[in-house]
Amino acid sequence: MSQRTQRMGDQIQRDISGLIRQRLRDPRLGMVTISAVKVSSDMGYADIYVTILGKTLDEAPDEGIAILNAASGILRGELGRGLRTRIVPHLRFHHDVVTTRGNRMAALISQAVKEDAAHDGAAHDDAERDDSTPAQD
Repeated sequence: MSQRTQRMGDQIQRDISGLIRQRLRDPRLGMVTISAVKVSSDMGYADIYVTILGKTLDEAPDEGIAILNAASGILRGELGRGLRTRIVPHLRFHHDVVTTRGNRMAALISQAVKEDAAHDGAAHDDAERDDSTPAQD
């Protein structure tokens, strides 16, 4: 990615996050976090990777992505007013599976550490009981 497309991606990320907060009032959407924006080399398309946190969309992020893609024309128009470029890229929203997988792995690691600590604690208690029992001849 060139420095120009990187700067454009950073600007789009800042502007789109504000536009989603201000313009999109869909109650199904919840909180949208933009994790990355990748702009094509010809600046024709911007792939926006998002994580959606909300009561109804935690299990089915595809509905939130569909809502965002349906609003991409409106968002693109608003974005065009703020950008100072000849070309405003078409916006394509994607669910960020990297963040979701990372959160799931962190939860699994925490669970394993807790279970390991509980197992070690139980083994330690068993060892203390064995040590406190008088030896029988």
